[in-house]
Amino acid sequence: MAATDHVHAGPDHRHPHGHAHRVEADADRRWLTLALGLITTFMAVEVGVGITAHSLALISDAAHMLTDAVSILLALVAMRLAARPPRGGYTYGLKRAEILSAQANGLTLLLLGGWLGYEAVRRLITPPAVAGGLVLATALAGIAVNLGAVGLISRANRTSLNVDGAFQHIVTDLAAFVATAVAGLVMVTTGFARADGIASLVVVALMAKAGYRLVRESGRIFLEAAPAGIDPRRLGARLATQPAVAEVHDLHVWQITSGQPAASAHVLVVDGADCHAVRHGLERVLRDHGITHSTLQVDHVPPQLLSIRSSVSSVSSEKSHCAQANGPAHPRDPTN
Repeated sequence: MAATDHVHAGPDHRHPHGHAHRVEADADRRWLTLALGLITTFMAVEVGVGITAHSLALISDAAHMLTDAVSILLALVAMRLAARPPRGGYTYGLKRAEILSAQANGLTLLLLGGWLGYEAVRRLITPPAVAGGLVLATALAGIAVNLGAVGLISRANRTSLNVDGAFQHIVTDLAAFVATAVAGLVMVTTGFARADGIASLVVVALMAKAGYRLVRESGRIFLEAAPAGIDPRRLGARLATQPAVAEVHDLHVWQITSGQPAASAHVLVVDGADCHAVRHGLERVLRDHGITHSTLQVDHVPPQLLSIRSSVSSVSSEKSHCAQANGPAHPRDPTN
């Protein structure tokens, strides 16, 4: 123990079962590249058929497939960037490149969905003549292509927000092709031309849902919000119940990138306690919450801040050990 009784626990990069936070680049790139080739080839064909058949539903599906292709392409670029080691001022490396691409992909979905929604409403008001047979045949082919792409990307590492976003897009596109196939069948059997516009609105709704999800989740990471499923108040309260801990404050929980939560905190322990042992115990609690990257500053409580009632009671709430502590303090419950 240092003479100052002051311990800094650096980021813990040890992971159970030999797990490391890294992208399985070779395997994932292979599956994503194959899916990208499949999607872009069919997308080009679908645009041509959509123009020939005067079907906005097919063009909507092709636009959705374009966002799928962009999502996969950005995922591939982000994988290369995220795999680079930290250097210079980028102390975490470029791990958040995937979050940038996920947010860009989500915004593109929302903007494209808005334009397609406007066009679909126009077609509902004044429906053009649509070749239902071409729509039906192309949509059935699209279902087969998307099933193949889903099978390929499902083999990649979907703990990445970017890869999972691409996967969800293709699943959404699969549902959109089913809607388009139904519209094509309706037009062939009944001649109801507005079915094309209705199918387009279904596609737009699916695009909006997927886009909103990507923007929301990537935004939470950029704003340093706690990962879903982790309540910082409850976590702080649990850390404060550990043996010899008097108070936990300045607790921060965030995500470096998707699937990589991190935490930091300032911990005050009772006089005479082993700071190293306390820190190891707190790290075990954090690992129970899925947090393997942690930075804990552990200090003995200054005697003037200890409550007179008990050597392990809470630190006085009227006095702060840190001049600019951020967030609520989590004192130890004197009854525990």
